[in-house]
Amino acid sequence: MKTNNRTDGGLPAETSKNRTSTINRREFLRTTAGGAAASMVVAAPFVSARNVLGANERLGIGFIGAGGRAGNHMQTVHYLKTQMNEQVEMVGVADLYRPRAKQRAEAFQMKAYPHYHELLVDRSIDVVCIATPDHHHGYQALDAVKAGKDVYCEKPVTHWRQFELTKKLAETVRGSDRVFQLGTQGMSDSAWHQMRRLIQDGLIGRPIHAECGYFRVGDWGERGMPIDDPNAKPGPELDWDGFLGDAPKRPFDVSRFFRWRMYEDYAGGPSTDLLSHSLTPVLYMLGVDFPSKVVATGGMFRYTEREVPDTFNMLVDYPEKLTVVVMGTQGNNYEGTGGRGSTGRIPIIRGWEGTLTIQGKEIVFIPAEGSKKEAQRWPIERDQNDVVFWRHFLECCRTRERQTWSTMDLAYRVQTALIMGMLSMKNDKAARFDPEKQQLIV
Repeated sequence: MKTNNRTDGGLPAETSKNRTSTINRREFLRTTAGGAAASMVVAAPFVSARNVLGANERLGIGFIGAGGRAGNHMQTVHYLKTQMNEQVEMVGVADLYRPRAKQRAEAFQMKAYPHYHELLVDRSIDVVCIATPDHHHGYQALDAVKAGKDVYCEKPVTHWRQFELTKKLAETVRGSDRVFQLGTQGMSDSAWHQMRRLIQDGLIGRPIHAECGYFRVGDWGERGMPIDDPNAKPGPELDWDGFLGDAPKRPFDVSRFFRWRMYEDYAGGPSTDLLSHSLTPVLYMLGVDFPSKVVATGGMFRYTEREVPDTFNMLVDYPEKLTVVVMGTQGNNYEGTGGRGSTGRIPIIRGWEGTLTIQGKEIVFIPAEGSKKEAQRWPIERDQNDVVFWRHFLECCRTRERQTWSTMDLAYRVQTALIMGMLSMKNDKAARFDPEKQQLIV
């Protein structure tokens, strides 16, 4: 199932050329509204919410963001509650565009909060779902973890210029007792878990090469993101300064606010919006650490009314001595070997002894030339399912199992590669990773 009408993208560009790239985190409280409420959240880090819960104990869920993708999450949680007897309560929603929050609140009988910080101090909320523009994800997830909430955060985990924030969030989640899951719902597909076990068992030998990608037609900007109100203006109902956050300060623009995916300040195009879906299962299967070098190319080859690339391709080298090829365009939807749900093109994992891929409903092993192993096939146990993905996350929240299907540590490694790719493309040079200092060098 292709993911459409999403509301969780964003990309501001802040890169340095011909020197080590240092991407500094700006103080969030200086650039968003609600500073006083924010201090209440940040003042008491790691407020532990609960221990292991009983199966019949209700989880309160709050939603940060009320756009298209957030609406999909609300529908899923509502289905879990009403059709599958999941013990959850949809408590409230916050959005920078108040009419949208009020509409969602009325539709699902929730409370509408004036700002997400007020939502975070509500003790009846145990779990937070974040579905906002990309450049807000990291800050909101950080605040939510510090407020003692478990977090379902839409992908990408941060904007491509926010490497330091990505690192900070990973450290914070790791040092807390909070459950975190990134919204790469394709990880509910059992194929990736089955293939990971086969790779770990040595079936393909030493991995040396992998490829994945995402191909579709549609810019999801001008035509894919409707303007709710062409006459909307900043004020009590629309928080423009809050929307800008740590992005460059600009005069209000109704297109930027509602169609932010088109703009580099808030979005990254397929590089971070789509390819996080494709790269996440590949890095999960391979179990690799951080890249050593990334080279990327691309640009606006079809949709010239936007600022972000519609075509993006990168080569990622890993110290484990393997290369991952990541390809994508929004100018053509032919995926070659076919698609696999929201992860896009079916990945191919090559090792010294053979190759793993998918054909139809089966995982396929193809022996390499000279290998003594035989070709094999296995049925895929479970397709991707958003309801299953959410239900597994809620189960982790109840049991305090922190190994969700898409952890923050995995998101950190995936986003680092994608950030390096964006910096490589923008600077027209290779991006490198210093593993000792955990810094990017461009």
